[in-house]
Amino acid sequence: MVADALISRLERAIGTDSVVVGEEAAMAGAGGWGRVGKPAAILKPATTQAVSEALKICHQYSVPVAPWGGRTGLVAGGWADREIALSLEKMNKVEVVDPDSASMVVQAGCPLQAACEAAEAQNLFFPLDLGSRGSATIGGNIATNAGGNRVIRYGMMRENVLGLEVVLADGTVVSALHHLIKNNAGYDLKQMFIGSEGTLGVVTRAVLRLRPLPQSQDVAVAAVNDFSSLPHLLHRLERQLGGRLSAFEVMWADFYSLVTTAPANGRPPLPAGRPYYVLIEALGADPGPDAQTFQEALGSALEAGEIADAVIAKDQAERDALWALRDDVGQVARNGPVLTFDVSLSISQMQAYVAEVKAALHTWKPGTSLVVFGHLGDGNLHLIVGASPLDHYDVESIVYRPLRDRLGSISAEHGVGLDKRAWLWVTRSAEEVEVMRAVKRALDPMNILNPGKIFEVSVGGAAVFS
Repeated sequence: MVADALISRLERAIGTDSVVVGEEAAMAGAGGWGRVGKPAAILKPATTQAVSEALKICHQYSVPVAPWGGRTGLVAGGWADREIALSLEKMNKVEVVDPDSASMVVQAGCPLQAACEAAEAQNLFFPLDLGSRGSATIGGNIATNAGGNRVIRYGMMRENVLGLEVVLADGTVVSALHHLIKNNAGYDLKQMFIGSEGTLGVVTRAVLRLRPLPQSQDVAVAAVNDFSSLPHLLHRLERQLGGRLSAFEVMWADFYSLVTTAPANGRPPLPAGRPYYVLIEALGADPGPDAQTFQEALGSALEAGEIADAVIAKDQAERDALWALRDDVGQVARNGPVLTFDVSLSISQMQAYVAEVKAALHTWKPGTSLVVFGHLGDGNLHLIVGASPLDHYDVESIVYRPLRDRLGSISAEHGVGLDKRAWLWVTRSAEEVEVMRAVKRALDPMNILNPGKIFEVSVGGAAVFS
């Protein structure tokens, strides 16, 4: 069989212990957060050269390969049913932290939390912060252009990557491990791979941009009486905190109730009953003056009527407790089964959009739950809808279609994968998608890298195991 010959070649190329087949491979799909199916085989190369050899062989056999990071994605971007999964879990090291250039070189399988801790050990700071920080990998963060809690100040993953090493579908290694912030010598190729969801190449190593380790962290939760006050509060904090605002996380009342009542571990730092609660964080360099400025900014917002009440954390334990409320997204399962959505749109459009979605859900099926929270400062909302598994299309239509006229996005930070592919037209024009397809055809003419993710491409003859 072709499959047997392929597996034998892969074992010879990267080692028997790096090729998992049979029931062990199929059962691996049961772990992780996202759906990945039952792979026919899982490759676990330990070096870039091994990744190159593996892809070269798969390319020769026209066999699909789905790159895997920490498998924390929520859009079936790592789906590898009856295909080959390529896991970077053995390439998990921080290779070097360079304080002089404020950068670090990490392998793609390095967990985000490990990278952050390695930077902190050198008094430096890698600002990406996600709820899945302990499992999500740097390669996965790059492939999906991860965002998270501090985008408002530090940007998405693409703003924090200086250089990449990538292996193309045919095994070609493209090494551009630059440590430069400014490099206008031709196309910035790394940006093509960031956010490509493993469809154009497999990221193996990265140079990450680091920042000075913050010396102060001020955190508060504020209650807000009306949506129109939220953008005013946001802009006030951006102005008065002098660029230190690092998070502006808004929790609608239903979400706040879930994360502050049993069986949740959190308890309400402010009384329930307000329509919105905002977790505010500012990072700085001088704890005393920074705390004073933070208090003054909240005080002026209170006087202006932009907030109704607020509580400021007094120590690290209280700061952690406030953040734990926002991170306790698992509580939405209490409304289960649920469908999760990750959208973005202008702040000025959010109130009307949420109201439209809520009304449409209640018209469609009275009593349907809707929980909303998000990184409102960067335009990102998460909507959690209580619905039966058979209701996917109806709910997706209600959530996604209103974004079209509002120039919003069906995916703020989770990617498209398989789950959102049918709705790409809401966010991207036909011309944009065709340019994407042209890039895909140029770099992966056999269509073996994560085929079917983001959009379909009618090229090549990628095979699957039967």
